[in-house]
Amino acid sequence: MKAAYLTGIRGVEVGDWPEPKLERDTDVLLQVETVGVCGSDMHYYRTGRIGEMVVDYPFIAGHEFSGRVLEAGKAVKNVSVGRRVTVDPLMWCGRCDQCRKGREHTCRNQKFLGCPGQADGCLCERIVMPAESCFPVPENVTAQQAALLEPFCIGLYARTLAGDVAGKSVAILGAGPIGLCVYQACRAAGAKKIYMTDVRPERVEFARRYGADWVGNPETQNATADILAAEPDALEVVFEAAGEQPAIDQAVDLLAPGGKLLLIGIPEVDRVSFHISAARRKELTIQNVRRQNHCVPPAVELLAARKIDLDPMVTHTFTLDETKQAFDIAADYKDNVIKAMIEVSA
Repeated sequence: MKAAYLTGIRGVEVGDWPEPKLERDTDVLLQVETVGVCGSDMHYYRTGRIGEMVVDYPFIAGHEFSGRVLEAGKAVKNVSVGRRVTVDPLMWCGRCDQCRKGREHTCRNQKFLGCPGQADGCLCERIVMPAESCFPVPENVTAQQAALLEPFCIGLYARTLAGDVAGKSVAILGAGPIGLCVYQACRAAGAKKIYMTDVRPERVEFARRYGADWVGNPETQNATADILAAEPDALEVVFEAAGEQPAIDQAVDLLAPGGKLLLIGIPEVDRVSFHISAARRKELTIQNVRRQNHCVPPAVELLAARKIDLDPMVTHTFTLDETKQAFDIAADYKDNVIKAMIEVSA
C-alpha cells in the first residue's frame, strides 16, 4: 500500500509500505479516508521529537483520522464492515492500574498512533486498529468531520476538567485548532463570554469570525489589561492552548483567586516556569490535559446534533501525495492556515 513517512527533519516521502493484517479477533482493518495535520505532528516534523519521544526514521506520522471498516475480527461487535468510523488513536492495555481506574489515556502500557516507539501513524491507505478504538458515526457526518472529532475531543475533555462553565466567562489563550475546539466545547456548554488571544493576526481575525466574544493579540496590545478591564474580578477558568511561556504567564495574571489553569498546549521546550508567588497567593489549580478520556461518544452526539461546527476550521485540503506540502504549510503557518486535512481515500 501507499504511505507518507518522515525520512528526517522536514523530510517526507510517499512510497510503498507493508500491508497491515488483522492479528487479533478484536481488530479491524480500516480504509483511511481523511487525516488531520496536528500540531504534535509538526513537532516531529520540525524537530524529530516531543520530550523523550524521538523519531526513528522512516516513520509514519498522523493520528487524527476517519476511515471505513474493510474487515473485522470475529469477536468485533461494535462496528461492521462498510461503516464509517472516527478513531481514538490510543490503544490501551485494559489491565494496568490506570485502566482499572478508568484512566485509559494514562495507561502504563499504551500505544498511540504516530508516536515514536509506540505505533506508526495513519498517513497510509489502510491501517489496523483495535475495535474498541473505533466509533461509528452517522452517515450524515462527513469523513472530514469524523477526523476533526479527535482534536475536538481534546477540547471537550479540557472543558470537562474545567468543570461547569455555564454562565461563566473564560479565556482561551491560543486560537489554533485546539483552542478553537475548546471554544466550541465551551460555547456548547453555555459559557457566558469567551475571550481568546493569539499572536498571529490571521488567527485573531479567524477567532473573531468564528464567534469569540473578544479576541486580542498580546504582542500588539495589553490583552491582559483589556480582559481584566472587562472582568474586574478576573476569571475562574483559563485554557492555555499555545504551549508557550508568555501564554502561561498571561494565564496566571488573568485568573482570580481559586481559579483553574488548564494546560493543553505542548511546548517544544522541556521545561516551563510559573510566577509561583502569584500562583501561590491566588491558590491556583494547575491542571495538565493529556489528550482526552471517554469523550468520543459525547463528541459524536454533539456533532450529529449540530451543536458544534468544526467545518470552518478546515482551510486547506491535500492528497496523500501532497503530504510534504501540507506539512510545510502547517509547520510554518503559511497561507493563513488553520487546519490542513489530507484526503487519503475519502
